Amino acid sequence: MLLARTPQDVRAALAGAAHPLGLVPTMGALHAGHVALVRRARAQCATVAVSIFVNPLQFGPNEDFDRYPRAFDGDLATLRAEGVDLVYAPSVETMYPAGFATSVDPGPLGERYEGALRPGHFRGVATVCMKLFSTVLPDRAYFGAKDGQQVAVLRRLIADLDLGLELVVEPTVREPDGLALSSRNVFLDDEQRKLAPTLHRALDAIARAVRDGERDPVRAVARGRAELRAPMREAYLDVVDPATFVAPTDVRAGSLAIGSAWLGETRLIDNEPIEMTP
Repeated sequence: MLLARTPQDVRAALAGAAHPLGLVPTMGALHAGHVALVRRARAQCATVAVSIFVNPLQFGPNEDFDRYPRAFDGDLATLRAEGVDLVYAPSVETMYPAGFATSVDPGPLGERYEGALRPGHFRGVATVCMKLFSTVLPDRAYFGAKDGQQVAVLRRLIADLDLGLELVVEPTVREPDGLALSSRNVFLDDEQRKLAPTLHRALDAIARAVRDGERDPVRAVARGRAELRAPMREAYLDVVDPATFVAPTDVRAGSLAIGSAWLGETRLIDNEPIEMTP
């Protein structure tokens, strides 16, 4: 497994690499969800690259960039065991040198929900992913379904900028009690951890309401909201179109239940696809 620190190193290492080439972008602190992405890439691609970079552009001034979990040596061991060919781990100075001034604006899609709570977040996501895609030149890029709005932003980015790569979305990996895996889960104390699966239960309640025939998104969301328990604090709970993240006036086939909630200083996010009954 090769370790590259600069775009030049990546291009040299991948010159002549067998295709298809898969890229799994990560911020490190790898868990089973990341491993699932790597294994999907390994099964589908001749060459697999993984990036590890905690991207400051997607963190707000009062967010947890400095304390975001980092476990670089353990991450390398995990990726080596999974047969990854290349790890790209640039420094902040390499990614954003003095004078860096260009960013990718994802438009109105990046201003809703997560974008409203974290102004500029999706500009940071789109910018770093554009840089990674331009450096690695993958045929496929692998992301988890848990970050549903991020997936929508990247689909729009790839389509709008004619990048010619395939976005592969892996289903959310969960703990046995339903909690979606996240690197930030390490910040939950024991009491918070016990309550954390409530968010997924709320989303599941919305989806069940629709399966039972409810078509009014306000009433469906109310069913989900009834599942939330203090001290969990709702950030948002809604039903949206998964491509635009616009809330429909009635629940349609393929809609997505989305939610976010605070437990102490940690904010969880999750989503649940809504299947319609015949």
